[in-house]
Amino acid sequence: MKATVLKPSLPSKLIIASRESRLAMWQAEHVRDQLSALYPECCIEILGMTTRGDQILDRALSKVGGKGLFVKELEVAMSEGRADLAVHSLKDVPMDLPEGFAIAAVLEREDPRDAFVSNHFASLQDLPLGSIVGTSSLRRQALIAARFPNLIIQPLRGNLDTRLRKLDQGEYAAIILAAAGLKRLGLPERIRSFIEPEQSLPAAGQGAMAIEIDSSRPDLLEWLAPLNHLETAQAVNAERAISKSFGGSCQIPLAAFATVAEGKMHLRAMVATPDGTRIAHAQASGAADDSVSLVARVVQALSAQDAEDILAVCKSQAIG
Repeated sequence: MKATVLKPSLPSKLIIASRESRLAMWQAEHVRDQLSALYPECCIEILGMTTRGDQILDRALSKVGGKGLFVKELEVAMSEGRADLAVHSLKDVPMDLPEGFAIAAVLEREDPRDAFVSNHFASLQDLPLGSIVGTSSLRRQALIAARFPNLIIQPLRGNLDTRLRKLDQGEYAAIILAAAGLKRLGLPERIRSFIEPEQSLPAAGQGAMAIEIDSSRPDLLEWLAPLNHLETAQAVNAERAISKSFGGSCQIPLAAFATVAEGKMHLRAMVATPDGTRIAHAQASGAADDSVSLVARVVQALSAQDAEDILAVCKSQAIG
């Protein structure tokens, strides 16, 4: 006689931890709405929180602790039982999660490209020499510097609305943002042009949303499974594996981007010095379910181009 497998019962209430920025709240509300459609009998609430990363706005992330500054408080809320799950922009999630936490689902990816945003110019190519470009990313800084060495690149911190306000106040001639955030907040008209991956390879996980849970909650893992988008998960897992291989952090100008279609994966990666004078590129294609070998091939190809030496330069500059 076949044994009956009991499905874990969904709690009557679930609480989602989220940063309080407008984009983070949009993402949490998006997950809430999807869960409500799946489980209408469950009351789902959002716990808005201010993280350390939201509070420190006068220094680059690479100088104050990196991506983990955006997720720590949310993890504490879960460990203390004040929240059941947390919603993140995946590119803000450290490559190594603290013990006791896991990614339960990765939602279908939005546009992964970088976006050129300006009130007076149509593209990077149109900027006059000496124009100030704002970006929070060493990856973007390196790729812009490599192509346009006569532009001035300055740090840009704050949530998306704060960054747009700084542009509108004339502090920058242009800023570079993730296209996904602008689209999610209904601001596609602010995008003057997209920067294609061939010119600006996206960061690992860019455009994807992740749901984090306490790893001791297999019940949540099962209930969140319908939200997991297989192709996106395959792509971002490969990207994050590349980043992890090189100690991926905000101190390293590193890009990794995979596309998955019909069971095939195309994986590209880049490592550079912040000034863009040294760049290593690599790519590989193959079966999406054999991403481990694809990652190994890309890592090997980058290493053959002195990627470790490039990273050593990055780390010495970060310390300095």
